[in-house]
Amino acid sequence: MNAFSALSDPTRREIIVLIASANRLTATEIAANFDISAPAVSQHLKVLREANLVQVKKQAQKRVYSINQQGMNEISSWILDVKKLGNRRFSDLDKYLQNLSKSGKRK
Repeated sequence: MNAFSALSDPTRREIIVLIASANRLTATEIAANFDISAPAVSQHLKVLREANLVQVKKQAQKRVYSINQQGMNEISSWILDVKKLGNRRFSDLDKYLQNLSKSGKRK
C-alpha cells in the first residue's frame, strides 16, 4: 500500500499525529486513544508500517512505534513537486493574462 492510500483513513492519520506528537509510543499507548479494539489498531499500524510511514522496534515485550522520516520525506517531496508545478502553471497563466491585457489596451 502506498503512503497516500494509508493516510486516506482518518484513524491512521490520527495515529500518525499521535506518534509524531509523542515521538515514540507503544502499541498499547496508541490503542488507548481509540474506541476500537487493540487488534484493529494493530492492523492500522501494520498498514502504516507497510506504507513506510512508521517504524517499530521491539523493547522487551513491547513494540514501540516512531515516525519513519524517510517515508514522510517522500510524501513531502511529492507535495513540493506538485506545488511547484501548480505555481509554474499559475505563473504561466499570469503572464498570458498580462499579455492579453496589454494587447487589449493597445486596440
